[in-house]
Amino acid sequence: MSSLDQQISFFNQITRFDIVKLLIPTIVAFAAGILVTPLVTKYMFKYELWKKKSVSRSVDGRAAPLTQKLHNDEARKVPRMGGMIVVLAVLFTTIVFWILSKAIDSQWTFELDFLSRAQTLLPLTALVGGFIIGVIDDLAVVGKIKATQGLLGKYVGGGIPLRVRIGFVALVGLFCGWWFFSKLGYESIYIPFSGDLQLGWLIIPLFVIIMAATYSGGVIDGVDGLSGGVMAIIFTTYGLISFMQFRFDLATFCMVIVGGLLAFLWFNIPPARFFMSETGIMALTLALSVVAFFTDTVVLLPIIGLPLVVSSGSVIIQVISKKLRHGKKIFLISPLHNHFQAAGWPAAKVTMRYWVISQISATTGFIIFLLGYKL
Repeated sequence: MSSLDQQISFFNQITRFDIVKLLIPTIVAFAAGILVTPLVTKYMFKYELWKKKSVSRSVDGRAAPLTQKLHNDEARKVPRMGGMIVVLAVLFTTIVFWILSKAIDSQWTFELDFLSRAQTLLPLTALVGGFIIGVIDDLAVVGKIKATQGLLGKYVGGGIPLRVRIGFVALVGLFCGWWFFSKLGYESIYIPFSGDLQLGWLIIPLFVIIMAATYSGGVIDGVDGLSGGVMAIIFTTYGLISFMQFRFDLATFCMVIVGGLLAFLWFNIPPARFFMSETGIMALTLALSVVAFFTDTVVLLPIIGLPLVVSSGSVIIQVISKKLRHGKKIFLISPLHNHFQAAGWPAAKVTMRYWVISQISATTGFIIFLLGYKL
């Protein structure tokens, strides 16, 4: 069967319930995000949940005066933990439709419930787990948790050390990889235009690597509207891919996240009312990794999520350059979006151009999916 024949067959099989299932929860998530934002914002400003000092050192521990000047957290008091809006919108929507399916015996409530063990329970668990650790980290960053030399690092306001966060990501990856291998029977990944690559138990460490790499792309957060827009495009693409695979629960889950992200963006268009920060970034990147494995599109993730790869890669290149070239840098500042800001680009220009690149890369990944995968 040709790719065109597969697509015609697909459209002949979907029903109005499948389309409505995708649409209504997305709208509910957006509305929930819009409604909860005033309450969350009031809480953020009441308790002054913003950095009290600008970042003064880079990832490798060297002084970072340009970064400190660029962010200027002392003067610009923008709360962190904005990602809470996205996660709360997703949780509210998921719980509401699950309760309705149990309370009202009808086909509509049954179809609209997208919480399922086979498709959405695991990515939802990753989302919530990342959210919890992200909240703890953000509370430490803004000085609401007294840091110690244990879990939260040496200094108050320093947040959870990167090695501890990576360790948590690795544990989540191990659990999810084990679940895929032992419970769901996944032993391979699909290579476009080729076929399955058998990995056996090696899919477990691959899961850890992919999840850690995706999380590292979270450094894209930091410019008004940047991470929210990029993540919305990525999850929209994965929602479409899941829908084409008849994974309607997973497709709805992705689009519900998009609904929450659009509500976040409604208030985060420059000038931002709050930052997504670790609360949202860790939750979203962990959930994204699980979705990529569920759709068997791990190979396409670096293409669909190209801005995440570029942001993470620019940090790695900068660190390596300074170590091997006696302090010489490739970029004015890393990640790359901060380099453009330091070079004189307005924040809005950086954000919009990243959105454009993100749409191009996501569309490219989706086209490869249509041409190189069996539906």
